[in-house]
Amino acid sequence: MKHGKKYNESAKLIDRATFYEIEDAVALAKKSAAAKFDETVEVHIRTGCDGRHADQQIRGAVVLPNGTGKTVKVLVFAKGDKVAEAEAAGADYVGGDELIPKIQNDGWLDFDVVVATPDMMGIVGRLGKVLGPKGLMPNPKSGTVTMDVTKAINDIKAGKVEYRLDKTNIIHCPIGKVSFTEEQLTQNLNTLLEAIVKAKPSTLKGQYLRSITLASTMGPGVKVSVAKF
Repeated sequence: MKHGKKYNESAKLIDRATFYEIEDAVALAKKSAAAKFDETVEVHIRTGCDGRHADQQIRGAVVLPNGTGKTVKVLVFAKGDKVAEAEAAGADYVGGDELIPKIQNDGWLDFDVVVATPDMMGIVGRLGKVLGPKGLMPNPKSGTVTMDVTKAINDIKAGKVEYRLDKTNIIHCPIGKVSFTEEQLTQNLNTLLEAIVKAKPSTLKGQYLRSITLASTMGPGVKVSVAKF
């Protein structure tokens, strides 16, 4: 793959053969970001899990102490007094049945996270084919199917991120923006990794975290040492 001049200049800062400690990796990921916009810093974790087995699926959510630096739009499916509760908690959109055709037929997807009360999941289930592939389907494991919509919304707005295995058994997660301080990014990364380590499936044999790579949106990858994990 051919890369641009900026990328190649940034890549010179990183030794591809080195596995860096978290603090050093964060510093390099920040330093090697050369785009004109405030890039997102992401972590990519290759696991030893086999997601085809239900008992080796990893899915959960964690609130990053310094947020993600992104304004998140929340859609809540609710009825009765939960509608007012969701609106008071700062949901961007709240509704029920009437939103189904808007999403299904009109392709409306102007939201980042979907929360639903359990009694609405029958309705939300009809959107499985649309929301599922985009990773937007509410799920009890990630705290997005709940009666406590206030807590769900507050956590999401405060910087809650969801982690899950993709088809190749890798977890991709944002940990903040390049404009964050090194301390903020390091705290966020450590919080996320602690949560993922706790989520290790008991049935897994062999190494759990195979590799950890840190990169900004347009920057080169920085390998992180997995020794302490």
